Amino acid sequence: MSYELDHAFLGKPHHQLPRRVYPAQGCDWQYRVDYERLRKQRLQKAREQMEIHDLGALVLYAGANIRYITGSYQGNWKYNINIRYAVLPRGGDPILFETAGSDMQCARIDLPWMHKTRGSNIAEGLKGSAAIAAGAKERKIDPLNDPGLMMRDNIRPAMTWQWAESAVPYMAERMVASIYEVLKEYGVEKERIGVDNLDIPSLEAFQKFKINIVNGWPAMSAARVVKTIDEIELLKQSSTIGDAAMWHIKHEWLKPGVTERQIEAKVHELMLRLGCEIIYDIIVASGGNTSPYRRWATDKIIRQGDLVIVDINAVGPSGYFIDYVRCFKCAAKMTQKEIDLYKQTYDSMYAGIEMLKPGNSTADVAAKFPEYDDDTYGTVTLQQFAHSIGITLYEGMWISRAYSLSQPAEIKENMYFAIETFAGHPELEQTTRLEENVLVGPTGPIVFTLMEHMEEAVGNYDRPGLHHPSLLK
Repeated sequence: MSYELDHAFLGKPHHQLPRRVYPAQGCDWQYRVDYERLRKQRLQKAREQMEIHDLGALVLYAGANIRYITGSYQGNWKYNINIRYAVLPRGGDPILFETAGSDMQCARIDLPWMHKTRGSNIAEGLKGSAAIAAGAKERKIDPLNDPGLMMRDNIRPAMTWQWAESAVPYMAERMVASIYEVLKEYGVEKERIGVDNLDIPSLEAFQKFKINIVNGWPAMSAARVVKTIDEIELLKQSSTIGDAAMWHIKHEWLKPGVTERQIEAKVHELMLRLGCEIIYDIIVASGGNTSPYRRWATDKIIRQGDLVIVDINAVGPSGYFIDYVRCFKCAAKMTQKEIDLYKQTYDSMYAGIEMLKPGNSTADVAAKFPEYDDDTYGTVTLQQFAHSIGITLYEGMWISRAYSLSQPAEIKENMYFAIETFAGHPELEQTTRLEENVLVGPTGPIVFTLMEHMEEAVGNYDRPGLHHPSLLK
């Protein structure tokens, strides 16, 4: 059961208000993130995209896609090494193939919503498996631990195939056989089957089973790029943690004599303590490392007068990312040249943000970005850039002058972007970069990252550090 909130006093839905942030913990006196609704709505969005893309099933190997349809998470290390997978058949519930042993037992304990075919009445739960159920009863086998019955459950043992040396083709065929069994159970084995990731042994195994595989990414991308209410609330929690880390950097940790890696370490500790699942990467670039911008922290000592670019990439509560950038000045006033660079970066970023409105296109956003190597080489630099974020850092949609100007995509309500710009001119001693996280609201952008910007550079703006004057019209 889910509930509707009374927004009469608030004036807007709760999820559209950046300063109304739920605690990550649940309680009995306030309706916060509804995780049951989160799982159901994500699954429904995936099902809708399967129909739009005419897919009989989705076969998913990417950890974030598996989590999106099943709610399963067993650590970042398992996200993208192809040792587990999930199948979502048309007309059925998702089947999770989890690594056997303790991992599968943890899944059985942790994911009660996945147990669609288990229970005291085994015969009812097993489609076409009355003989197996009867045999189990006759042999007095515990149905919760019988391998034959596990193969009919919605949590089943994954067949791992990578790194098996000469056994790779054999194990890949066993993996595809386990998928084919699901497809046959639901009568979709001859339909178009969307797959998100493939290696060569898997491809060859699918071909041996004559499964009509097609690209499953467009369906999953379209499902994930428009966020549900609960996803937005979780992204808001993540941005709150990111704001806290940026404040500590600016006001406590950034001093002459500390190293970039020491700042990185302090951010790791704070963000994990505040509820992040993992820290994806913390980029700290100071002084000469800002031009050209070096996108990783080093053991360089930060000097007085250095500009310091900090890019926080972390996985917040329930897997939702924070990814944004601030630029600080270490123990000195900004020079006029630095102020001009900061304003150039800030203004171009907010010009792009202003275009994040329903009905606009990615071309409208990219047109506001400064010309850069995206234009020179026709490829994405990830500098003058925007990207959708959610349960992965890069989710659904990239916006770049390399292709968005000529091949635009539609901006829709409840998309959520990280948008970033950069003063990347040659021969600069040091330079600036900035990034915000932005919800596409019903009438325009809503900035979720609220850490202030440099007062010296934008203090004359109407609301320094939060919204560019162009958004206040």
